[in-house]
Amino acid sequence: MMKRKASFWERRDDKVQCLLCPHNCIIADGKRGICRVRENESKKLYTLIYGSASSIAADPIEKKPLYHFYPGSCALSFGTVGCNLSCRHCQNYSISMARPEDFSLHELSPEEPADLAKDRGCRGIAWTYNEPTIWHEFTVDASKIAKKRGLYVVYVSNGYINEDPFREIGEYLDAINIDIKSFNDRFYREITGGHLQPVLDTCKLAKEMGIHLEITYLIIPDLNDSMDDIEKFCTWVYEEIGYDVPIHFTRFYPHYKMKDRTPTPLETLKKAYDLARKKGLQYVYLGNVSPGDYDNTYCPKCGALLIERYGFSSEIKNLKEGKCTVCGAKMPVIMD
Repeated sequence: MMKRKASFWERRDDKVQCLLCPHNCIIADGKRGICRVRENESKKLYTLIYGSASSIAADPIEKKPLYHFYPGSCALSFGTVGCNLSCRHCQNYSISMARPEDFSLHELSPEEPADLAKDRGCRGIAWTYNEPTIWHEFTVDASKIAKKRGLYVVYVSNGYINEDPFREIGEYLDAINIDIKSFNDRFYREITGGHLQPVLDTCKLAKEMGIHLEITYLIIPDLNDSMDDIEKFCTWVYEEIGYDVPIHFTRFYPHYKMKDRTPTPLETLKKAYDLARKKGLQYVYLGNVSPGDYDNTYCPKCGALLIERYGFSSEIKNLKEGKCTVCGAKMPVIMD
């Protein structure tokens, strides 16, 4: 294990308190926090995964999903082990629920993510697969170097992070996709082991800091598919984040401790889509469904097809220098 002294913690008598995420774990000597990767050793907090990667792969940016951020580009993606939530439906539970000693991990220096991305012709790097918040010390160090070398840096996150550490990593983030798992705190408590409000706060902070933000909402039948909650979510996005923030309503498939549930009916996803559009959200997408109109980007002013997607591939149609070439309207899409 690549052990390093952790950041964001305080001593509490013979224990330490981790201040990285809203759990604010108080950890006894020799014990670890909820994430399983931060340990109290002799009244000092250490990260056990500095530079430790479980997964490295070149992914299309659309897979994150980030639809309005350098469409068609490739991000070299990195994941480690552990997570600060315990979602019962996690699709990457083999790494998110693991401890560092459970895996044969590839050890990286802070320079290597940028070096590997350049070697493989990727436009940037992504911290993803499991929750990057718990990899904080390494992602900060590696992201600094990646930015200096002209690469973009993105996070795919559950948003469960305290303000000070988010401000630190946010200085190096160009984009983030935050997963709002429900607009109901009871769901968060019972299904994820966390709370909703800190995630909403992170979304607002990302917007405040000028980080490109997209939001994913996985819809699970009979758990978070209430149209009342989805309407509240859409209203919150419109009023607090912005009507032009891309929203990805995603289809649930059985995973981990929810293998007894059925996939989300397409009709439910379409209802969420129609509701979001009715509430004034301009860029709404459906994920984990067959390619089609719900995956494409259209100009909200004239209806022209701007970006056509098929799976994780995309093709620019009527979009140039961030403007619709048909009517001239400016689009919230970051591109070369």
